[in-house]
Amino acid sequence: MHNRTTTLVGSHISIAGSLERCVQRGQSIGCTAMQIFTKSNHVWFDKPISPATAEKFKTALAQSSIASVIVHCGYLVNIGSKEPEKAQQSTKSLLEEVRRCEQLGLHYLVIHPGAHVGSGVAPCITQIAKNLDYVLEQSNGTVTILLETMAGQGTTIGRSFEELQSIRDQAQHKNNIGFCLDTCHILAAGYDITTDQGYEDMITQFDTIIGLEHLKAIHVNDSKTPFNSHKDRHAPLGEGTIPLSTFKRMMNDPRLVDVPKVLETPSDPEMHLWAKEIAMLKAMIA
Repeated sequence: MHNRTTTLVGSHISIAGSLERCVQRGQSIGCTAMQIFTKSNHVWFDKPISPATAEKFKTALAQSSIASVIVHCGYLVNIGSKEPEKAQQSTKSLLEEVRRCEQLGLHYLVIHPGAHVGSGVAPCITQIAKNLDYVLEQSNGTVTILLETMAGQGTTIGRSFEELQSIRDQAQHKNNIGFCLDTCHILAAGYDITTDQGYEDMITQFDTIIGLEHLKAIHVNDSKTPFNSHKDRHAPLGEGTIPLSTFKRMMNDPRLVDVPKVLETPSDPEMHLWAKEIAMLKAMIA
């Protein structure tokens, strides 16, 4: 069994004040991995990261106990939009996010694949793959874009492993496309992970359809809504519809030992709940 000091677990951490402050915040609650935004998540673009800021962040990270940092893309981005102007704006915004990751020396950028809003699943998947290729062609190859599993609300793409893999299949830059599994989302999408057999079936399906070698991050979230609800509602661990036994199984799954696991559960401003949940997840390790 792996050493608990090397377990990659943490939460989404604020960058308020300055980028490097997130490192101290993460360490203060026991993170060995964390997720951040590199800018406001509700704007298309932001002022560039200065070289001095990038160096401060890199230095703080190198001197910390945090071994993995994942970046989450802003929420406005929908590279599958049927509206040409919005799709173009989204693609430009995603490219900026990739370049910010490059500047900070970070290698994984999570995105919500997109929503077709009436254009249909197949055309939307083709468009997402095309726009991913455009962005990756402009990059230096150090950043892998992680497509997140979605709950299936509305016309969102990514409610099934097949939809996600279809995006990667159609893209040319496959080596820089990976995946992020969200426990809340997959339950809501129709993968019943509430039992040992259901969890194993989900892992088997993911490995068969996508390949576990392409799973680069996990969002560890409980769900306020039940199996197959198609609603994205995160809950604190142990307060939703996913039993703690599922999270314990995940924390002890040798196939997932090297995959960073980060919380996006509701927490208080002082992050006390996240600190409690991180300690809980570490204590689950056999």
